[in-house]
Amino acid sequence: MKKILLSLIIISTFSCAAQKKESSALIDESGNLVGIAKKENFLKEPFNAWFTPNYDDYTCDKEVIAKLKKHINNVTIKSFIGTWCGDSQDQTPVFYKILDEADFDYNNLELITVNRSKTTSDNLQEGFKIERVPTFIFYKNGKEIGRFVEYPRETVETDILKIVSDEPYKHSYQE
Repeated sequence: MKKILLSLIIISTFSCAAQKKESSALIDESGNLVGIAKKENFLKEPFNAWFTPNYDDYTCDKEVIAKLKKHINNVTIKSFIGTWCGDSQDQTPVFYKILDEADFDYNNLELITVNRSKTTSDNLQEGFKIERVPTFIFYKNGKEIGRFVEYPRETVETDILKIVSDEPYKHSYQE
Protein backbone atom coordinates (compact mmCIF):
# COMPACT_ATOMS: atom_id res chain seq x y z
CA MET A 1 0.00 0.00 0.00
CA LYS A 2 2.83 2.39 0.86
CA LYS A 3 4.45 1.74 -2.53
CA ILE A 4 1.21 2.51 -4.33
CA LEU A 5 0.73 5.71 -2.35
CA LEU A 6 4.32 6.75 -2.98
CA SER A 7 3.93 5.99 -6.70
CA LEU A 8 0.77 8.11 -6.86
CA ILE A 9 2.52 11.02 -5.16
CA ILE A 10 5.45 10.82 -7.57
CA ILE A 11 3.18 10.59 -10.62
CA SER A 12 1.08 13.49 -9.34
CA THR A 13 4.18 15.63 -8.78
CA PHE A 14 5.51 15.01 -12.29
CA SER A 15 2.06 15.51 -13.78
CA CYS A 16 1.70 18.91 -12.10
CA ALA A 17 5.20 19.90 -13.20
CA ALA A 18 4.42 18.90 -16.78
CA GLN A 19 1.17 20.86 -16.72
CA LYS A 20 2.96 23.94 -15.41
CA LYS A 21 5.50 23.67 -18.22
CA GLU A 22 2.70 23.47 -20.78
CA SER A 23 1.46 27.03 -20.32
CA SER A 24 2.30 29.52 -17.62
CA ALA A 25 0.86 32.53 -19.45
CA LEU A 26 -1.44 34.73 -17.43
CA ILE A 27 -3.56 37.68 -18.42
CA ASP A 28 -2.04 40.81 -16.87
CA GLU A 29 -3.85 43.91 -15.59
CA SER A 30 -3.90 45.35 -19.13
CA GLY A 31 -5.60 42.27 -20.57
CA ASN A 32 -2.45 40.97 -22.27
CA LEU A 33 -1.15 37.43 -22.12
CA VAL A 34 2.28 37.22 -20.44
CA GLY A 35 4.39 34.08 -19.96
CA ILE A 36 4.81 30.77 -21.78
CA ALA A 37 1.85 30.29 -24.10
CA LYS A 38 0.52 27.56 -26.37
CA LYS A 39 -1.66 27.78 -29.46
CA GLU A 40 -4.65 26.86 -27.29
CA ASN A 41 -4.29 30.18 -25.43
CA PHE A 42 -5.01 32.06 -28.65
CA LEU A 43 -8.08 30.00 -29.44
CA LYS A 44 -9.87 31.46 -26.39
CA GLU A 45 -11.39 34.89 -25.85
CA PRO A 46 -10.29 37.61 -26.24
CA PHE A 47 -7.32 36.48 -28.34
CA ASN A 48 -9.35 34.37 -30.77
CA ALA A 49 -10.87 37.60 -32.13
CA TRP A 50 -7.60 38.26 -34.00
CA PHE A 51 -5.98 34.82 -34.03
CA THR A 52 -8.72 32.77 -35.69
CA PRO A 53 -9.49 35.08 -38.65
CA ASN A 54 -5.80 35.71 -39.36
CA TYR A 55 -5.09 31.97 -39.20
CA ASP A 56 -8.07 31.05 -41.38
CA ASP A 57 -7.50 33.80 -43.95
CA TYR A 58 -3.85 33.00 -44.63
CA THR A 59 -3.07 30.75 -47.59
CA CYS A 60 0.34 29.11 -47.43
CA ASP A 61 2.49 28.65 -50.51
CA LYS A 62 2.30 24.87 -50.94
CA GLU A 63 5.61 24.67 -52.84
CA VAL A 64 7.45 26.49 -50.08
CA ILE A 65 5.74 24.36 -47.42
CA ALA A 66 6.86 21.17 -49.22
CA LYS A 67 10.47 22.42 -49.10
CA LEU A 68 10.08 23.60 -45.53
CA LYS A 69 8.95 20.14 -44.37
CA LYS A 70 12.41 18.79 -45.28
CA HIS A 71 14.15 21.20 -42.88
CA ILE A 72 11.76 22.43 -40.18
CA ASN A 73 11.89 19.44 -37.85
CA ASN A 74 15.66 19.74 -37.49
CA VAL A 75 15.22 23.00 -35.57
CA THR A 76 13.92 24.32 -32.30
CA ILE A 77 12.20 27.67 -32.09
CA LYS A 78 11.94 30.22 -29.31
CA SER A 79 9.35 32.89 -30.02
CA PHE A 80 8.52 36.18 -28.37
CA ILE A 81 5.23 37.91 -29.14
CA GLY A 82 2.99 40.56 -27.60
CA THR A 83 -0.77 40.04 -27.65
CA TRP A 84 -1.06 43.85 -27.60
CA CYS A 85 1.09 44.19 -30.77
CA GLY A 86 -0.48 44.49 -34.22
CA ASP A 87 2.45 42.76 -35.92
CA SER A 88 2.23 39.86 -33.44
CA GLN A 89 -1.51 39.64 -34.06
CA ASP A 90 -0.84 39.47 -37.80
CA GLN A 91 2.20 37.17 -37.86
CA THR A 92 1.59 34.73 -34.97
CA PRO A 93 -1.49 33.08 -36.56
CA VAL A 94 0.37 32.87 -39.89
CA PHE A 95 3.39 31.35 -38.09
CA TYR A 96 1.18 28.69 -36.50
CA LYS A 97 -0.57 27.92 -39.79
CA ILE A 98 2.81 27.41 -41.49
CA LEU A 99 4.01 25.16 -38.67
CA ASP A 100 0.76 23.18 -38.84
CA GLU A 101 1.03 22.68 -42.60
CA ALA A 102 4.73 21.76 -42.30
CA ASP A 103 3.89 19.11 -39.66
CA PHE A 104 6.16 20.80 -37.12
CA ASP A 105 6.71 19.04 -33.79
CA TYR A 106 5.42 21.55 -31.23
CA ASN A 107 7.64 19.99 -28.57
CA ASN A 108 10.38 21.99 -30.31
CA LEU A 109 8.63 25.35 -29.87
CA GLU A 110 8.60 27.66 -26.88
CA LEU A 111 6.38 30.69 -27.34
CA ILE A 112 6.74 33.48 -24.79
CA THR A 113 4.25 36.31 -24.56
CA VAL A 114 5.66 39.59 -23.25
CA ASN A 115 4.19 42.79 -21.87
CA ARG A 116 4.54 46.20 -23.55
CA SER A 117 8.04 46.53 -22.06
CA LYS A 118 8.90 43.24 -23.79
CA THR A 119 9.47 41.50 -20.47
CA THR A 120 7.86 38.80 -18.34
CA SER A 121 7.58 38.64 -14.56
CA ASP A 122 10.17 35.84 -14.47
CA ASN A 123 12.47 37.47 -17.09
CA LEU A 124 12.07 34.77 -19.76
CA GLN A 125 13.25 37.34 -22.33
CA GLU A 126 16.58 37.91 -20.59
CA GLY A 127 19.62 37.29 -22.81
CA PHE A 128 17.67 37.12 -26.09
CA LYS A 129 17.95 40.79 -27.18
CA ILE A 130 14.26 41.20 -27.91
CA GLU A 131 13.75 44.67 -29.33
CA ARG A 132 10.65 44.06 -31.47
CA VAL A 133 7.86 41.53 -31.49
CA PRO A 134 7.17 39.13 -32.87
CA THR A 135 10.64 37.62 -32.86
CA PHE A 136 11.00 33.96 -33.85
CA ILE A 137 14.49 32.58 -33.11
CA PHE A 138 15.55 29.37 -34.86
CA TYR A 139 18.18 26.97 -33.48
CA LYS A 140 20.03 23.91 -34.76
CA ASN A 141 21.95 21.85 -32.24
CA GLY A 142 21.43 24.58 -29.65
CA LYS A 143 22.98 27.31 -31.82
CA GLU A 144 20.98 30.23 -33.21
CA ILE A 145 20.81 30.03 -37.01
CA GLY A 146 18.59 33.06 -37.59
CA ARG A 147 15.61 35.06 -36.50
CA PHE A 148 12.46 36.44 -38.05
CA VAL A 149 11.67 39.88 -36.62
CA GLU A 150 8.33 41.67 -36.83
CA TYR A 151 7.40 41.20 -40.50
CA PRO A 152 8.67 39.20 -43.51
CA ARG A 153 11.08 40.32 -46.18
CA GLU A 154 9.20 38.11 -48.68
CA THR A 155 6.58 35.87 -47.07
CA VAL A 156 6.69 34.33 -43.63
CA GLU A 157 7.14 30.80 -44.99
CA THR A 158 9.81 31.89 -47.50
CA ASP A 159 11.72 33.73 -44.79
CA ILE A 160 11.51 30.70 -42.47
CA LEU A 161 12.64 28.39 -45.27
CA LYS A 162 15.71 30.54 -45.88
CA ILE A 163 16.60 30.45 -42.20
CA VAL A 164 16.16 26.69 -41.67
CA SER A 165 17.79 25.67 -44.97
CA ASP A 166 20.91 27.76 -44.28
CA GLU A 167 20.29 30.19 -47.15
CA PRO A 168 21.50 33.76 -46.67
CA TYR A 169 18.84 35.67 -44.75
CA LYS A 170 18.63 38.98 -42.94
CA HIS A 171 15.56 39.87 -40.93
CA SER A 172 13.65 43.08 -41.54
CA TYR A 173 15.95 45.21 -39.38
CA GLN A 174 19.31 43.88 -40.59
CA GLU A 175 21.16 45.66 -43.36
